[in-house]
Amino acid sequence: MNNAVQTTPSLRTKLQWGGTLALVIGYAALSHYSYSQEAKSLGAALSLTPVILVGIILLGRWTRPLIALLAAALLGALLYLYWPMVEKNYSWSDFLQQSVLYGLVAIAFVRSLFGDRVPLCTQLAGQLHGALAPVEIHYMHRATLAWAAFYILLTTTIVILYFVAPLRIWSLFVNFAALGLIVFAAIVDFCIRYLVLPRRPGDGIVAIIRRALTG
Repeated sequence: MNNAVQTTPSLRTKLQWGGTLALVIGYAALSHYSYSQEAKSLGAALSLTPVILVGIILLGRWTRPLIALLAAALLGALLYLYWPMVEKNYSWSDFLQQSVLYGLVAIAFVRSLFGDRVPLCTQLAGQLHGALAPVEIHYMHRATLAWAAFYILLTTTIVILYFVAPLRIWSLFVNFAALGLIVFAAIVDFCIRYLVLPRRPGDGIVAIIRRALTG
């Protein structure tokens, strides 16, 4: 009985991770398809749906449900009236979402390096391992600096490509290359930590993936 109780959350978490991964890949593939095939209706719908859903959810939490419902109805009417213009300019919505998202991540890393703040990587490592050794604190400061530079370069590349490259190339970068670069940078970071920092229980890549999947 106890084993069944313990297994269910693990299976549920795995399904949630798998569903989220499938959703991200599917969204990226459809988004890139809309640019490569000039499917403007699909692209506009994909671009606006996440923003609208988040906005309605937040509005529902901050106000009464009736107000959120009325706001959603008003937004639907406006989209119906101005849909041709939305279709024509939906790439600007994608551009703002991508550049602002990665820009905010870069700001978070940079901001944690100034004043009396704790570097972001140090915060994350402290939550995972507890108290850190001096060599670990020193490394986490440098890792935070490296991640800040990485996200600044990533955001800059997104902005430059949008204005100088065809939209299908920009889409290929933001939907696939950017995520691939983030994964590659994370693997490099992990390998360096594995080589230069003291070993800790549960530091292996398999153990980290298992924790992510099982919660």
